Amino acid sequence: MFVRKLFQTCLCGLILGWTMTAPIRVVAAEGAAVNLRGSPAKATTAHNIKVVEEFRANEGKVGGSSNLLLLHTTGAKTGKPRLTPLVYFADGKRLVVVASYGGAAKHPAWYHNLVANPKVGVEVGNDQFYATAKVTDEPERTALFQQMAAKIPAFSTYQQKAAPRVIPVVVLNRVP
Repeated sequence: MFVRKLFQTCLCGLILGWTMTAPIRVVAAEGAAVNLRGSPAKATTAHNIKVVEEFRANEGKVGGSSNLLLLHTTGAKTGKPRLTPLVYFADGKRLVVVASYGGAAKHPAWYHNLVANPKVGVEVGNDQFYATAKVTDEPERTALFQQMAAKIPAFSTYQQKAAPRVIPVVVLNRVP
């Protein structure tokens, strides 16, 4: 009896360990439902955990605002699933996010993650889908950054604080 219980515990631990480190894979067929909420990805700060909970409890609205998405990435160094709430805006069918990190001198971890593995998961409102992330080049980067700064003026301040770092702008294209 003890040996069987020990085996079950070890097997469950192996399975959980494997699923917790499995990178995001695009496996949904066209038109198939995607369930990212079942992902083992977790937000990494107490603040972000609260934001994710509020986002999911209120159909994507946080503090009454609906310009937030949840980005599922795979850790560039660890290979572990990561979850980050981000402000975004739509540019046609693309979603645009800005790696401002509040004007810090370095890029945020989520940016390094999607550069290493551009296949990401996205939650917007109740919609969940896979996307491909692409870091924009000039002059598109500046044009999109200016659009974000026009919507949320704090982004202009972030660019000033981050200088000489150029804040990357990323577009997320839904995988068909």
